[in-house]
Amino acid sequence: MMVTLPPDYRPSDAEAFMNPHQAEYFRQKLLRWRAELLREADGTLASLSEGGIHEADITDRASVETDRALELRTRDRARKLINKIDQALARIENGAYGYCEETGEPIGLRRLEARPIATLSIEAQERHERMERVHRDD
Repeated sequence: MMVTLPPDYRPSDAEAFMNPHQAEYFRQKLLRWRAELLREADGTLASLSEGGIHEADITDRASVETDRALELRTRDRARKLINKIDQALARIENGAYGYCEETGEPIGLRRLEARPIATLSIEAQERHERMERVHRDD
């Protein structure tokens, strides 16, 4: 089903949660974010493949190595984000998007605007973080 969004469309609490317009809005938002991450990753890849480290000076070499490690970490983070975006897009397809994996409650538009890959409501997320803190202190 193809949904065309008005150019100035913004999801609002006045309409049914995750109606076709909202689902399409978040689908487009996720696709734009994914394209941006892929563009950045291509840039990172290009600069990484510019070859070996030619700096003779040990501090220059260390600086290049640090930059490269940072780029690899950034790439890894982008890869994980793209994976989460793909999962969110799949949830839009199957109608599960926007609902808490734990409670089945709507996650809420403000949270989805801020973090479109969210899978937990604020309450469930806070519960998880509390549990992690408790178990981390062991």
